[in-house]
Amino acid sequence: KRITMNTRRLAAVSAVAAMLATLLADPVAAQSTSAELIYGLNDKLLIVAVPITLLVEGILLYAVLKFRRNDDPKPTKENRRLEITWTIATAVILLFVGVASYGVMADDSVEFTGGEDAVAPEENDVLIQAQAYQWGWDMTYPEQEVTVSGAGEGPTIVVPANQDVYINVSSRDVIHGFHVPKLGLKSDAIPDQTNYIKTNISETGTYQGYCSEYCGVAHSKMYFTVEVVDQAEYNEWLADQQAS
Repeated sequence: KRITMNTRRLAAVSAVAAMLATLLADPVAAQSTSAELIYGLNDKLLIVAVPITLLVEGILLYAVLKFRRNDDPKPTKENRRLEITWTIATAVILLFVGVASYGVMADDSVEFTGGEDAVAPEENDVLIQAQAYQWGWDMTYPEQEVTVSGAGEGPTIVVPANQDVYINVSSRDVIHGFHVPKLGLKSDAIPDQTNYIKTNISETGTYQGYCSEYCGVAHSKMYFTVEVVDQAEYNEWLADQQAS
């Protein structure tokens, strides 16, 4: 019996410790405005999820300990107040999750649909046309008349740090997906439709991107790279591309 009780206590303590470690852990640094919005949404959902988890697990543990030796179990009686209470509580939680999620999804810093009129880049902002096809990417800077391509790991997009970047995502054949996980960038590439991603990347570095929608036999080869550099290095790279 002592071993059983000790095991239960250890399991309960471990669960609580894991939840506390999750709450106290340093949040992941956001490399872009898009990632910052997504991480912020995750934090809000975590604040709601942890108390609910503790409550449910607490009730479960209480029921297990209280009725573990009940040799004559009986069905519970109807309790309309309890049913109404948990129905309203569930509706409130779902409403909170829906409103918080819509606030992120509807933010123009994440993704929006529209034509060229919906995009208003300012001076030094970057506009890139990312057109997917089976099985690769055409990455074009229309204002600079520059197109980049690459073999193996796919084309490399070079953008300046701390500057607004607009990415025009489209497809010339089937549905694809533009996805850069570490930057919080993701958009469907749909034929005859233009989706825009607007972001601002704060940290220089190299970030891997790929097609996130299964599109055929060579889907796994649809990689590309986003290289974030300072403004001077970006200007130099752009000048080299235009010269060549």
